[in-house]
Amino acid sequence: MNEIELKQAKRQADRKALKFIVALFILYILFSQGNLFMNSVMSPGSRFYNAFIADHFNYIQGLKTALIVPAVWIIKLFGFYAIYNDSDVMVVAGPYLRINYSCLGLGVMSFLTAFVLAFPAPWKSTFKMMIIGLITIYVLNICRIAGLGVLLGFFQSQRNNFTYHHEIFNIIVYICIFVMLYIWIKKNTRSILPESKTENTELAE
Repeated sequence: MNEIELKQAKRQADRKALKFIVALFILYILFSQGNLFMNSVMSPGSRFYNAFIADHFNYIQGLKTALIVPAVWIIKLFGFYAIYNDSDVMVVAGPYLRINYSCLGLGVMSFLTAFVLAFPAPWKSTFKMMIIGLITIYVLNICRIAGLGVLLGFFQSQRNNFTYHHEIFNIIVYICIFVMLYIWIKKNTRSILPESKTENTELAE
């Protein structure tokens, strides 16, 4: 490549980077704030509550149930007796756990989905990474809820020391997601290199 072509390639790379950042920001705001709005729509007594949507399209309650039920199964595997409802898990002779909106991991899911959709990768790879990432967050969240139930059941005197489990969970999840994204980006970047080398060879000729 000559100097002009290098400048053009740099400008093109800068445009792609800017496009990615803008798309990531817009998508993240759309997903994260959209979920917060829908939580208001489906929460009785909230500002935007809608009974029809809450009764027929309550995916937030569906996610709560999908987290609570397997977490209770795991807790019972450790010999505890646990009962639950739509938002609570009570471990007999153990802790009482309230599963709020902030426990669902929707903020992390919003970031992952926005990042993967904004990054310039083939749609097949994008879809695969999004599914794997969301399932990973979901499984880690189940383990967190079950882990709190089991640990606080065994170590009742330490219950006051687990008040920052949300922050610890987010740190662990973000580390896992960043490692996965790093491997995914590296793989997708490598798949583009042969094409770039071919173009450079043709220019050199």
